[in-house]
Amino acid sequence: MPGPTPDSSRGVRPTLEAVAALAGVSRATASRVVNGGAGVRKPLVEQVRKAVDELGYVPNHAARTLVTRRNGAVAVIIDEPEFRIFSDPFFSQQIRGISRELNVYDAQLVLLLVEGCGDFDRVARYLAGGHVDGALAFSLHMDDKLPSIIRRFRVPTVYGGRPGRPGAASELAVPYVDCDNRGGAAEAVRHLVSLGRRRIAHIAGPRDQTSALDRIDGYRDVLPDGDPALLAEGDFTVEGGARAMTQLLERHPDLDAVFAANDLMASGALRVLRERGRRVPEEVALVGFDDMVSIAETTDPPLTTVRQDIEGIGRLMVRMLIRRLNSEGEGDEVESVITPTRLVHRASA
Repeated sequence: MPGPTPDSSRGVRPTLEAVAALAGVSRATASRVVNGGAGVRKPLVEQVRKAVDELGYVPNHAARTLVTRRNGAVAVIIDEPEFRIFSDPFFSQQIRGISRELNVYDAQLVLLLVEGCGDFDRVARYLAGGHVDGALAFSLHMDDKLPSIIRRFRVPTVYGGRPGRPGAASELAVPYVDCDNRGGAAEAVRHLVSLGRRRIAHIAGPRDQTSALDRIDGYRDVLPDGDPALLAEGDFTVEGGARAMTQLLERHPDLDAVFAANDLMASGALRVLRERGRRVPEEVALVGFDDMVSIAETTDPPLTTVRQDIEGIGRLMVRMLIRRLNSEGEGDEVESVITPTRLVHRASA
């Protein structure tokens, strides 16, 4: 659909009217989308967001809450060491989704990394200083200090991934966005069973993270009587996947399939299988989780994996936070969202 475009050579700033025209919606609808309002159908929301990106529209005023709170900044808190953040494409995809969505609201992203126990005090001081309007926190671990720090300073927050243990009070008290980890894992294992594989191993993530526990549960949903020796724990890294694969081959050299809890560990497992002369998928079928295209499409063979919309989850976290801020805490019901997953078939299984 043709529409107006910004004239950067003359410094003309795109208007909300231009966004509405390009998106083919009314100005009121465009305003509701830009300001985080509800009641707009998803296709129209996507049209408006596409127009915002295409025109480079920057609101003259931030979303109502961000204006009233006077900061226009949101903290993104990740409880992982720096080397993980900058080496794992999962984090770059999620941060990209968050950043793009914050741009819609003219809000600044402030990245806070937690590398050790001492960093919790630093984060606490920063949040206590009132520098940000809200926070987005992800990659939390069991018994993590972040939720208690966030509650102490009453910082409106949306979590990426379910915080705390299943059924724990912390899970019920805070809003989060997560994918269907358990259902996606079960679909991966059912696929391996459908291929006639009978000795199916699982390379799990660290058990202090709920996503890893949910994926173990999905594996066991399909194989409730599976041999415990067919489960090995990794750490969501390539090296962790390689170590776990080595352990599994030592315990069960006759295994004929592996479900890895993320694509990085699957790529590490694939490397070990190749070194041991095990052909994939002829002798050992392999499935990952995440569908990080930079990994899944470049392994040899390309990786069959469970797709979650990593960037979309980041954008959804921002929209949920803006709605919380707009509610100003009055009648604000805790809401959490579980997004669907799907199996992406490639050559490894």
